[in-house]
Amino acid sequence: MFSDSVVLVTGASGFIASHIVKLLQEEDFRVRGTVRSLTNEDKLKRLNSLCPHAKHKLELLEADLLMPKTWESAVKDVEFVIHVASPSPDDDGGDIIKVAVDGTINVLKACANANTVKRIVLTSSCMAVFMVNRPSEVIRKEDDWSDPSELEPYSRSKTLAEKAAWDFVKELPADKKIELAVINPAFVIGPVLHGSNGTSQELIKRLLERSIPAVPNCNITIVDVRDVALAHVRAMKLSEAAGMRHIVATANVSFPTIAQILKKEFLPQGYYVPTMVAPYFILWFASWFDKVIKLILPQVGRDYQFDDTRMKNVLEISPRSISESVIDMAYSMIESGLVFKSDKYHGPPRAAK
Repeated sequence: MFSDSVVLVTGASGFIASHIVKLLQEEDFRVRGTVRSLTNEDKLKRLNSLCPHAKHKLELLEADLLMPKTWESAVKDVEFVIHVASPSPDDDGGDIIKVAVDGTINVLKACANANTVKRIVLTSSCMAVFMVNRPSEVIRKEDDWSDPSELEPYSRSKTLAEKAAWDFVKELPADKKIELAVINPAFVIGPVLHGSNGTSQELIKRLLERSIPAVPNCNITIVDVRDVALAHVRAMKLSEAAGMRHIVATANVSFPTIAQILKKEFLPQGYYVPTMVAPYFILWFASWFDKVIKLILPQVGRDYQFDDTRMKNVLEISPRSISESVIDMAYSMIESGLVFKSDKYHGPPRAAK
């Protein structure tokens, strides 16, 4: 059914997208990926080596979210689109929202005009169902929507981009109808496939390198990037996934627990992970200068829960354990050079898969 399908993955070099590309190639799909520039030879080399024995060579194209013309060639002869490309939390202010919303609409317009695209899988976020001011004991479900005005810019951009996508697909004429499925992942951790350094990697890096003296006393809902990649591919393939949002989350875990997991595994290898808990007022003050802390500050002292029924029953995903995700991520960062190798470092006990 899918053997001759061409799948477009936008933002192919990103943390989540690179895992999606790898998984699609392992399943023998014809994969086309977009990147911002084809001049970064190191990045292209890493992408082309994700699946060395792939049946079909990865095709890479240059595309810009704010340049509609670039998406016309990107979607040519494409049957499925997995739209992952989005501004990162490192960006801030109004531009991040414009790029996320306008970029998503530009991709969807190109898909609608192509007349070959059957389904789009959009990467959104659990923050789009977060509902900041709802009591933490209330379980968040796919029917819930966050109030964008209560969110910081990155989460607001994800929420507004998803809303725009649903509205766009709903208004398409009958002869241009396209199915839409949305993945709403929690805070994504897990092994890096190349030297990218996003928000989740930065947190682990700071703990391993002890660049922070204490850890925030907050809980965060996490999920492994490999499970997120699988969720996208399943949402693309399964008929029952169309027209639905899918929360993809492993569990709620505290940062002190993550620090303890890292300490147990890496202290014997020369990494002195901080485990002392930072007072709230220090975090609040630091959030004015630190975008990573600003992103997690709303979750301090709260224990949010998300409904994972659809992930398990529709997408049929049993998520990896928290320990596996944290440890595999740390080893991959050390192996890729994102974190220094200590003199006592002996390497991972097994290859992360």
